[in-house]
Amino acid sequence: MDLTRQPPRRPSNLAVAGIVGAARMTDKARASNNETLGEYVYGENSGLDQRVLAFLGISADAYAEAAGAHDDTALGNWVLETSEKSAAEIAEFNDTELTHLPDTEAHKQRLKDRLARYAPGRTDITTVLQSMELDDWGSFWQVDLTTGPPRSARAKDVAGICGVARMADKARAGRTGKIGEYIYGDDSGQDVRILTFLGISAADFQEAAVNNPNDLEIGAWVLENCGKSQDEIDAFNETLINYAPNETSQERFNARRQEIDPTRTDITTWVALQDLDDQLSFGIIDLNRRAPRSPYNTDVYGMVQLARLIDKGRASNSNTLGAYFYGEDSGIDRATLTFLGVSAAEFAEKLATLSTDAEVEAWLKADHPKSEADIAAYNDQMTQMGPTNERYKALMASMINKIAPERTDINTWFALMLLDDEKTFAS
Repeated sequence: MDLTRQPPRRPSNLAVAGIVGAARMTDKARASNNETLGEYVYGENSGLDQRVLAFLGISADAYAEAAGAHDDTALGNWVLETSEKSAAEIAEFNDTELTHLPDTEAHKQRLKDRLARYAPGRTDITTVLQSMELDDWGSFWQVDLTTGPPRSARAKDVAGICGVARMADKARAGRTGKIGEYIYGDDSGQDVRILTFLGISAADFQEAAVNNPNDLEIGAWVLENCGKSQDEIDAFNETLINYAPNETSQERFNARRQEIDPTRTDITTWVALQDLDDQLSFGIIDLNRRAPRSPYNTDVYGMVQLARLIDKGRASNSNTLGAYFYGEDSGIDRATLTFLGVSAAEFAEKLATLSTDAEVEAWLKADHPKSEADIAAYNDQMTQMGPTNERYKALMASMINKIAPERTDINTWFALMLLDDEKTFAS
């Protein structure tokens, strides 16, 4: 979970083991594992986490490891088995935490400041946990779609249903008054299809989205109110992502594609066109929406992997890497950057000022020149690179088995990367 983009679950959320603070601590533990904690603190640095961990008799490190290894259900079972806490003990702990009032001048002042900033006039927010929830809500519910696009309709971040995360972003932006050129609810054909499937009104969804800036909590609300089975959701997702123009809308689709990018005749669905429009409108590469260029692509400097590195670097700069890794976090990137003699930080910094492939290539030729022979040797080495020991062979086999067990021909990292791209973004 990325806590630079959303808050952790409410401290009052009982989804993990029925214990106050556990769901919130789980989100922070997972964010800590992924280095996406943002302004939050985890474990011994958090007063609430300290109390929960002390009650459970579990260390912060052990909890973080378990949170990374298990989903919420399995984690809850692990917590109960490890702590051996009874239902009565949990109920007593929960009651103490839920009713705990600010008992220091610092906590009292913090509550006053939060009320003044986010909920002036409210008299029902009195406890420490309510104060935390108010701060989470106030810090994250407002979305500004004049500075960046909503999430792709491909995103299943909310309830596992395509389009709902995007609709939540637009709903919040609409309430904020910063929806830009986007439209929400009954004015959007896509939103109407989603809301009709869910059986939820635009007004009710907007209210829930504003009140629940955490994806898991708004997702739980959606699933509770729509009553859809997983089979129904899977079928809807497939339909929405592959929704293409029909006879009556083909002309409008073609005109819109011509307006956005007349060269992209490969775009044949509304979601793909929407993704392209979002990216071009804000000058970003969003790897939540599409794969980076093929590692075999040699359009830049005649080098394999360089075009892909550029895409990932630009996505890293705009915080839209998705599930990809950039720079020091990627072995393939490290090999390319080492060959060029450039650090990941310097490369990303240059991408912020060099807007085209041609400019990047000119910079590299001037400051980090490579001979044709060097590039040819590099290309040959990279395209043939595969696992060199049993550990990495097992890793590759596991990855292939997960995404395409029928593919017994994959034996290089480039081939695996391309296969993963294709499976991830298959229509």
